[in-house]
Amino acid sequence: MNKYIGTKLIEAEPMTKKDFLVKEKNKTKEELHNEDDMHGYKVKYSDQYISWSPKNMFEKAYMKIITNANLKSDISISQEMVDNFIKETHINTIGDKTTLVRAVLRNGFEIVEASACIDKENYDEKVGSEICMDKIKDKVWYLLGFLLQTAKNGIN
Repeated sequence: MNKYIGTKLIEAEPMTKKDFLVKEKNKTKEELHNEDDMHGYKVKYSDQYISWSPKNMFEKAYMKIITNANLKSDISISQEMVDNFIKETHINTIGDKTTLVRAVLRNGFEIVEASACIDKENYDEKVGSEICMDKIKDKVWYLLGFLLQTAKNGIN
């Protein structure tokens, strides 16, 4: 069997499983007295199909779009999304004048950037790390933009 990767642009709202079954499947609360009241999300797909997803699975598969207030479209990448996608950073000085920054993203992907000055007398790790972080954030914008474009339009 072949393997596939996919992304979708969806609408969702937090909702317990019981509330979903009552509101969307017309179940009565009496019918659901033994049903687990798990936290999760009501999910609406582009073809209008509606389902429910457990919270941990949903949050592993989807990232909330935080609209960029400076743009007209509600489908965009914002600075907050970029900043939140960087899980951790590691800063090191290599030699006398080079800063190396490794950023680990929420999905485990890593981006590494370096910055160096001409004269070691001018070296400042803080300045070097800021330069590296600007480069890393540019790459995260690019990657999240690619992901969102794929989610919006599909592969083809």
